[in-house]
Amino acid sequence: MIFDQKVAEKTAELLLGIKAVTFRFDPPYTYTSGLKSPIYLDNRLVMSYPSVRNKIVNSYILVLKKKIGLSNVDYISATASAAIPQAAFVATKLNLPMVFVRPTTKTYGKGNKVEGYLKPGSKVVIVEDHVSMAVSVTGNAIAIRELKGKVKYCVATTTYETKKSEELLKENNVTPIVLTTGKIIVEQAFKKGLLTKKQKGSVDIWFQDPPNWKNII
Repeated sequence: MIFDQKVAEKTAELLLGIKAVTFRFDPPYTYTSGLKSPIYLDNRLVMSYPSVRNKIVNSYILVLKKKIGLSNVDYISATASAAIPQAAFVATKLNLPMVFVRPTTKTYGKGNKVEGYLKPGSKVVIVEDHVSMAVSVTGNAIAIRELKGKVKYCVATTTYETKKSEELLKENNVTPIVLTTGKIIVEQAFKKGLLTKKQKGSVDIWFQDPPNWKNII
């Protein structure tokens, strides 16, 4: 669920303004998974723009204060590696301890998957930059719970609201709260003349069924 409609539209504008969201149709982008997509989102660019970064971090903090409650946040857990900067900025502003979760367990050193110290029984909120299929978010939650941490919420800048992500989050009892969504970003891009009506329709179709998008358009 989005935190607030006005925040969602403003966040979309901020991301479009620094080109953290771009569109390409012929050829489309190819994700690491091999998936073809007309939209590419790189929230890592946020850390390079202090003004945008501060606004987005402040929105994260508003979510924590108004939707979750600071009494329900003992720790911030980042999903490595893209969400580490956002989580660090949030944890620093709130003077909270932080850990981050690797995609896989290290094969060297201490063999950690969770980096940092996590006090058992702590209430942990996951900070993610973007929720696509929710694999990294749920992996984060599982790793924290294995160390006796309590996880209920994930706060993210963006999500594509894919069916797979929603199912996976529900199965793992993680409630997502996002600043904006892919659909809202596309709507703002269309209003700004960055997309034609046909291009907007193509991206909307991709949101409905990403794996089969090329077969539909």
